[in-house]
Formats: sequence, C-alpha cells, structure tokens
Amino acid sequence: MPDVRSPSAPTAGIRVPPPIIYAVPLVVGLLIHRWHPIRILPIGLGAPIGIGVLLLGMVGFSAVLSFRRAKTSPKPWKPTTALVTDGPYRLTRNPMYLGFTLLYLGIAFWVNSVWPVFFLPLILVVMQRAVIAREEAYLATLFGDEYRAYRRRVRRWI
Repeated sequence: MPDVRSPSAPTAGIRVPPPIIYAVPLVVGLLIHRWHPIRILPIGLGAPIGIGVLLLGMVGFSAVLSFRRAKTSPKPWKPTTALVTDGPYRLTRNPMYLGFTLLYLGIAFWVNSVWPVFFLPLILVVMQRAVIAREEAYLATLFGDEYRAYRRRVRRWI
C-alpha cells in the first residue's frame, strides 16, 4: 500500500477548485444584476454591511496560514500531508470555505444585489457534495481515529 502522506499520494478527488465554485455564480449573479437590479438591502446599507461581512471573510486567509505553518497544501486537489487543527480550525472544520462564503456574501451586499444571494444555496450544496464530503472521506482514510476525534470536537461550519 502506498504511503498516503507522500507527495504522489492520492487526493480527495476534488475536480473543480472551490474558488471557481464560488466565482462563477457570483459573476453570473452580478451580470444579472446589471440587467435587472433587485436590491437586497435598503439604500445606504449595502456598502457598510458588505464591507463588514468581507472583513469577516478574512478568516479564510488565517486558515491558509495555518496550512502553510503545517507545511501542507491548502489546495484540496493536492495530497494532504498534515491534519490542521489549530488557528481557525479549532472553531470550524472549514474556515476557508466559511471565508469564501462570507466574501461572496460581502460582495453581494456591497453591490446590494439579491441575485448572487439567490445562487448561494446551490453553491453550498455543490460544496457539500463535490468538495466537503470527498475531503472528509479522504481525511478519515488518511488520518483515521485522529480525524474522527477532530470531527467530533469541531463543527463543520460554525
């Protein structure tokens, strides 16, 4: 059996990078907004709320730093060499995806458009089925009881 922690090890099998899963519907929503704008917030609230939510989304950057410190790739289509459980991973198993979600919402609020928010449930379903479920199965295979204990201790999102 090959060492699953080696750089040539199998991966979680993620086919589409998560930033693309968020970016495509965001761009589509913003384009629809150009042709048919529908506000989600009262006039004057979009920018301050959007900026606040964008700032909360920076949690994803601290998650990347945690991966760098552990000397493993944050790219889910590459092999994982360490189980990261410190930094924001103490509070959520998916701080990068939580960060992407908050950045996405922050942009939607800042532009003050309902359309990107309309697509968010679809994004979350795709993320759960095509990314998170695969990652969790991969990590359980790779790290066994250590990962299962981590899953019991820490919630998936918040």
